[in-house]
Amino acid sequence: MASRNNLVGSKTLSMVALILLSLARLSVGERRELQLEQIPPTDELSFHGGAVLHGDISVYIIWYGNFKAEQKAIVVDFIESLTSKPAASTPSVAQWWNTIYKVYLSNATAGGDTRFLLANQVADEQYSLGKSLTLLQVFQLAAGALPKKGALALVLTDPGVVVEGFCSVRCGLHGADAGAGYAYAWAGDAASQCPGQCAWPFARPSYGPQDKPLGAPNGDVGVDGMMVTLASMVAGAVTNPFRDAYYQGEKDAALEASTACAGVYGSGSYPGYAGNVPVDKATGSSYNAIGAGGHKYLLPAVYDPAKPGCSTLV
Repeated sequence: MASRNNLVGSKTLSMVALILLSLARLSVGERRELQLEQIPPTDELSFHGGAVLHGDISVYIIWYGNFKAEQKAIVVDFIESLTSKPAASTPSVAQWWNTIYKVYLSNATAGGDTRFLLANQVADEQYSLGKSLTLLQVFQLAAGALPKKGALALVLTDPGVVVEGFCSVRCGLHGADAGAGYAYAWAGDAASQCPGQCAWPFARPSYGPQDKPLGAPNGDVGVDGMMVTLASMVAGAVTNPFRDAYYQGEKDAALEASTACAGVYGSGSYPGYAGNVPVDKATGSSYNAIGAGGHKYLLPAVYDPAKPGCSTLV
């Protein structure tokens, strides 16, 4: 695992001027806070002709703050499970991604598989940019990992890090450097800041229906909630990395593959109810997908324009 010295060196700092000049070109998608309600499409979520990420997608993970080994394992298992062989008998992360591939990527590329390859992990336990980050600094962290063209950089922040707009208007976002040709996504652990906004349905919501929260799949409300956001942002970053591929509505406030199905995790869902999802009898936790490494996840539904409607694993 690389040290943070590589991330905040002179090369990264020298990029700041370029970042400021090109920030308007960066595509940004967001998972809004407290997504209890499915937003019905008002027009068709369609392909606008832009590029998607495909082929071998190198993934760079930037751990900003302090994460336990098991918390990291949950994230890594998710990434490595996306393009693993789907299990036939149980809903899996690979099946979830296969839906995205069939609905979106197979129509936008010349064919061939899409694989996620974990390229590098960088730990920044000393909070090199402080504990209060702007969106520009989130991009700096992603850029500092030196992702190559066609790559995906993931910036994950621990519960003590405040990110611009976190909890108030967003739970995560994705964007891209169109010039360099890579995408990035950010998601934060909301356990101590706003579990009711960004860790639902594993925490009681701050407003709306006050049903009993679901059990967190891995027993970690903050990280399991972060994984819901991360999954949505990965789906958007791959299918609409530069704001001109798959989306619905206005570019700057677009609905994408998973955000068009906000709050939907299983069949029979409705505002405030995640849907019918399996419950682990031993732990009481709720999930709808299992990773290749055995971790469980609650993954957002995928919008399928052909139905039209939201496709769930269960």
